[in-house]
Amino acid sequence: MSRNFYILAAAFLVFALLSGVMALIPSSFQPGLPANGSLWRTLALILLVCALVSGFIAVMSHLFEQVERRNEEARLAARRRRRGH
Repeated sequence: MSRNFYILAAAFLVFALLSGVMALIPSSFQPGLPANGSLWRTLALILLVCALVSGFIAVMSHLFEQVERRNEEARLAARRRRRGH
């Protein structure tokens, strides 16, 4: 599950970088697109925040999955020890 959030964070980051670049391009090169640089910067900031939140969720879910897996392994090892004795 954390892999999906990593992919989502990467996609948000790519679009944030693209929006940041669009804020730097002069309006004459953007026919039909919003020419207001502050709009592109705002969009880039929002996408960057979404990327950071997605990345944080991915890291936390990965950590919780790892803790769950280690607890299960410890539980199985404890069962084996009890059966062995």
